[in-house]
Amino acid sequence: MSATKMGLAHRLYTGQTSIQFIKNQRIWYIFSGVLLGIALLALLIRGLVLGIEFVGGTDFQAPMQVTANTVDEVRAAVDEFEVADLEAQVFALGDSAIRIQVRSLNPDETTSVRAAIAELAGATPEDVTYNAIGASWGQQVSQQAGIALVIFVVLVMLLIWAWFRDWKMSVAAVLALAHDVVITLGVYALVGFTVTPATLIGILTILGYSLYDTVVVFDKIKENVTGLRDSRDTYSERANLAINQVVVRSINTTIIGVLPVGALLIGGLTLASGPLQDLGLALFVGMIAGAYSSLFIAAPLLALLKEREPAQVEHRETIKRRIERSEAKEQRRAEREAELARAAVGGGGESSPGVASASTGPRKPRRSNTTRAERKKH
Repeated sequence: MSATKMGLAHRLYTGQTSIQFIKNQRIWYIFSGVLLGIALLALLIRGLVLGIEFVGGTDFQAPMQVTANTVDEVRAAVDEFEVADLEAQVFALGDSAIRIQVRSLNPDETTSVRAAIAELAGATPEDVTYNAIGASWGQQVSQQAGIALVIFVVLVMLLIWAWFRDWKMSVAAVLALAHDVVITLGVYALVGFTVTPATLIGILTILGYSLYDTVVVFDKIKENVTGLRDSRDTYSERANLAINQVVVRSINTTIIGVLPVGALLIGGLTLASGPLQDLGLALFVGMIAGAYSSLFIAAPLLALLKEREPAQVEHRETIKRRIERSEAKEQRRAEREAELARAAVGGGGESSPGVASASTGPRKPRRSNTTRAERKKH
């Protein structure tokens, strides 16, 4: 079967077609740097909208028939309440209830807001339930979330080092994870979504997804670099082949994963469901960022770190010497062939005049075949 009839995946796997992931790594770094810069600016300028689970506040729930415009109507009505600066966040709880989260309230403010919500929902104040969350509890949740993230990162580094026996893989994987988290949080800051426990669940999920994708790439690189010292390939060349061998699989897996997550996000936006929005956005952005970072950030960064090792530097020098010897040998062979060709041409040119002079010069008289005795008789 000709190469043109083979599928793209087969050509990438066998190396007949190659995408230069490693060679063009500077392009990927610049692109990621721009994304990270935008994300950091959004975090610094706009900041994250933290849910009351992290900063404290009061959560109200009221029975109410929910339609497509209910959330917007309730949000506008809450802004007209007598209590100022409520910083209200309104979510639908299915089609029969709403949730309104506001800042921390004193008892008088709580009573006033509860009565206003009951009037808005067409219910009695007793039908409106509320739950006050203290700021200290929210700070405790934030601290625990931060500790959990640190523990996760440390465990990731240890497990990758234990499996691959290479700390550089741990560093590359963790940097790729940080890349994914910053971009995801930056998107949250840009769109103004509330960071809730559902957001944390989504972020932890995408960390696991991104890590899995990165480990698959690293495992293929480890397989490809076996016996590297006996070849003329560099670490970067073998790593680039490994990325090409898994890129189609990674893209297919990401598409299959993103489609239902996208449906989840659209459903959350349509239904104005806060938890679905928070979880869906984190998963959607994080899965795409994770697939990108495993191919374009983690693997090229690993190759960059490995190529600085003395063993790899020596291997490249050995390859260079082999190539130089091979080129010198080919040059000597070409020179010998050229000399033989010139000698053959020169020898043929010298013999031609001799032949011509022998054929055109004066002929010597032929001797008679008669003997001297026979001539005396005559």
